[in-house]
Amino acid sequence: MEIENSIALRPKFSTDVLQSMAEILENAKKVKFEVKEEYLIKISDQHIFFFICREKRSYYSPHLHVELTENEDKTTNVRGLYGPDQTVWTFFMFLHFIIAGIFLIFSIIAYSHWTLQQSPTLDFVIMGLMLVLWFALYFQARINRKKCQPQMRKLDNLLNTIVDFG
Repeated sequence: MEIENSIALRPKFSTDVLQSMAEILENAKKVKFEVKEEYLIKISDQHIFFFICREKRSYYSPHLHVELTENEDKTTNVRGLYGPDQTVWTFFMFLHFIIAGIFLIFSIIAYSHWTLQQSPTLDFVIMGLMLVLWFALYFQARINRKKCQPQMRKLDNLLNTIVDFG
């Protein structure tokens, strides 16, 4: 997977493997205890969650969510999603909604000022500031994703020990 070149802030993948879902889950249970010093692995039904241990985790550390779906021919579809910690992602989305809300409110106010033939300059300035803040959030997320790439690769290697993608 080319993480560096994708525009998505939460890279994902999907592939079919020859292993059955039961084999993959059994491998995950074995590996869970072998790597408990460095990684936290949670298994829930056909979902496997990979986390960096708390001591090595920082605010931008990724987690990997893998969903397994058994196909009719006894192969398994493996879908994965890399993302930041849920708390960080929720805060990130909260900031996006606040910025979008302020932008929308001031665009309505600017339209009202324009129809009343008053100066909407301040409204446009605030809307421009919201656009700058939105781009700043996006680029900060890209910087954080670049910082967490070594940890993403470690999670990917851990997944490769559980699932045979060959």
